[in-house]
Order: sequence, then C-alpha cells, then structure tokens
Amino acid sequence: MYKLDLKDRKILYELDLNCRQSNAQIGKKVGLKRDVVTYRIKKLEEEGIIKNYYAVINTFKLGYNVFRLYINLQYVNQEIKNKIVQYFVNYKNSWVVASIKSEVDLSVIIWVKDIFEFYQFWDITLEKYQDYFEKFTLSIYILSEVYKKSYLLIGDSNQNNRLICKMNCGGKSVEIDKIDYKLLNELSVNARLPLIKLAENLRLSSQSVNYRIKNLIKNNVIEAFRVNIDLSKLNLQKFKVDIHLKDHKLKKPIFDYLKSKSYLEFMNITIGWADLEPELVVKNFDELMKILSEINSRFSQAIKKQSFLIIEEFHKIQCMPDIF
Repeated sequence: MYKLDLKDRKILYELDLNCRQSNAQIGKKVGLKRDVVTYRIKKLEEEGIIKNYYAVINTFKLGYNVFRLYINLQYVNQEIKNKIVQYFVNYKNSWVVASIKSEVDLSVIIWVKDIFEFYQFWDITLEKYQDYFEKFTLSIYILSEVYKKSYLLIGDSNQNNRLICKMNCGGKSVEIDKIDYKLLNELSVNARLPLIKLAENLRLSSQSVNYRIKNLIKNNVIEAFRVNIDLSKLNLQKFKVDIHLKDHKLKKPIFDYLKSKSYLEFMNITIGWADLEPELVVKNFDELMKILSEINSRFSQAIKKQSFLIIEEFHKIQCMPDIF
C-alpha cells in the first residue's frame, strides 16, 4: 500500500480547497516545485487515492428541494430487491441510491421542484412496491454545510475556520441554460479539466467557458472545487451519524462543538429524521464509538438517541438532476 507522507497530505488538502488551482500555486503553498507536485498528484491518481475531482453544485440555487427516503424492506429476495433498486436508479431525479447496513435497508435522495412532483413520483412507487415496504420515512433537507478535510493534516491549527460552504433551501433561484448545464455536468465529474479541454467539449471559446464558470461561482451555483479521496487507502472510514435531541435549545452548542472537530466533513439539517446529521471521517468503528460516547457525555441532557448508518453499496450517485 502506498504510504502518504506529509507533503502528499498537504497536496490533497490544497486540492480539496480548490482542485482547479495550478500545480505551481499548490507548490508554493506546500513548499515543492511544480514538477514535483505534478509527479506526486499523478502518483496519487495512479494509486487510486484520488478517485476524481468534482464541483460542489448547489442545486437549491437551481430551484430544487431535496427529499430523502429511508426504506425498510419486507418479503424480498435478491431479485425483487434488485428490481426496486433499479426502479429508483432509473428515476431521472434520483441523486443517490444506496443499500444501508443499519436500522434501514435503502436510502434514496431525490431532487424535486415542488412537493406535488414528489407526490406524483411516490404515488406511482407505492402502486408498484408498497407490499415490499415494511415502513418508510421521508425527510426534507434544510441545510448542508461542507467542511475542510482537516483529518489530512494532523494537528492543523486552523480548526476554527473549517467551513468551505453552506447550502440551504429557500431564496431566489438561478436560471441556467443548456450550455451552463453541460458545463456543470463536465465539472461535476472532472473539475480539474483545463479550460481548453472544457471549451473543446462544449464547442466554445476558452474565454466564454471561463466567464460562465465565474458567473456560476458568483451566483453560488458552484460552491467549491474538491477532490474525491478513497478513504480506505488512507485507512479511514466515513459514517453518517443521526443525533436525536430531547432539548432543542442545545442544538447550536452541539453543532458548534462538532464543527471544530477535524473528523467532521459534512453537517446536514433535515426535517423528518434526525435533528443533526453529521458525516464523520474516522479511523475505525472503535474511534466512532469513542466520539459518540464523548458527545453523549458532554451533552447528556440534550441527546435522546444517537445512531449511525454504514453504506453497504452505492447503486447511483448523480451530481446533477436532469434539467433538460
């Protein structure tokens, strides 16, 4: 297994802050020459540590609401489960479809323009598969905050300024055209593509592509350019934690406590499931249990219940809804 040194970690950290910055810019920040940075990034890609580069796209700004379904299955064999999974995968506005190892079996995240659109989809779903749903729960995403990968830099002193971006429902939506949509799709799977290559793919000039990217950033449609890391190569794991509160007055103190921790990568706020839904990157299950115990001990008067989800398999991850 490829062993990362501190320079590799610093390069990954910088790529996650902005993967579209040049290797020369990264080199200045990590104390390496451009050619060395280029070599190291190529090595990290070849070793599978870097999976891809992606743009964080704020679909709230495009007028979408985000619904999440948690489904418990019954009376299913593998063939029936595969049909149900494929049904959700084929739905044009499904964002994530995943099998879960926990108190639920399936997690499905869906984009919709309005509640009636979701109702129509769900009505058809129940006609097809209600007999196989023991129970289901719907939650609505209200807020999502994205944090720096501070776990890459042990002892990072800048723990009080970890927020990369914040996305929430509501507010005025931004209209985009087909070219913007194609550009976002390109950047959602390879955010490090050079302007010249993007221009070639979109049949535009480099200046036009650059203008459109800047405009999408200005309008908060693009929130960040990040790197997707294979955590298993770093001997790390990600867990989604659900915190249910009995005293909502202590929600903010718990939130503030968690966002200073290097293991927090995402924080989600929803209606209909848990009160706080942090996503934590840790070494192993034992470390997760220790963290949950610390949280419960520190805020014992506020917390009713804590649980966690383990993703067994991602069946679909789509970065953009089918707008056109």
